[in-house]
Amino acid sequence: MTETATGTDWQSWQESWDRQQEWYMPDREERFRVMLDMVEAVVGPEPRVLDLACGTGSITDRLLKRFPNATSTGVDLDPALLAIARGTFEGDDRVTFVTADLKDPDWTARLPHTSYDAVLTATALHWLHAEPLATLYGQLGGLVRDGGVFMNADHMIDTATPRINAAERAQRHAAMDRAKAAGALDWAAWWAVAAKDPVLAGPTTERFAIYGEHADGDMPSADWHASTLIASGFGEARAVWASPSDSLVLAVK
Repeated sequence: MTETATGTDWQSWQESWDRQQEWYMPDREERFRVMLDMVEAVVGPEPRVLDLACGTGSITDRLLKRFPNATSTGVDLDPALLAIARGTFEGDDRVTFVTADLKDPDWTARLPHTSYDAVLTATALHWLHAEPLATLYGQLGGLVRDGGVFMNADHMIDTATPRINAAERAQRHAAMDRAKAAGALDWAAWWAVAAKDPVLAGPTTERFAIYGEHADGDMPSADWHASTLIASGFGEARAVWASPSDSLVLAVK
């Protein structure tokens, strides 16, 4: 990564993170577009948003570019990704970042607001097993205001279609292998670069001490997410977008 006159080039880190994520999800921008379409449809163009498990702030970045009068609270535990997020949005009073563990029963006490128009998350909650995820959904039922919205775009596997799943996975991984041969960085390679950066080396060591190498959570179906959200106090919930492997589930309070 390059250095600016004032320090680390955080925008370059953002772009490299996006490219790494797009190696896994070529349709990543499409799910963000649909997510923000539905934010506008349900709560309007000036929402107070909780960017849940925000990482580098990918959702916040797209939110504020589309809705300049929105505000965002990003919450995460990863010190390296939060360093990139805080560096990127430094000086933007529309954005606040909070370090918190979503498995902590009191994590919501760290937030600057007690309710939000929209809670948004993408490709993050598969780090949780079904039981703590259901507990989290119950907490979100108390954070989203009446008439507000929650959306989760993530890997959601329908175990009733094993042949479809196997065919999709084989095709997707073949495309990933071709992109990697052409120079794309995968997850492990991206983190190896971060570990050598003088600014991110320390936070990267910390994040692996917290999380280990990767998720060991669950990837239940979109129907499971929708029914669990209904049981958590939301009035309606269903998938509003899907790829062959992922879904975007929307719930309205």
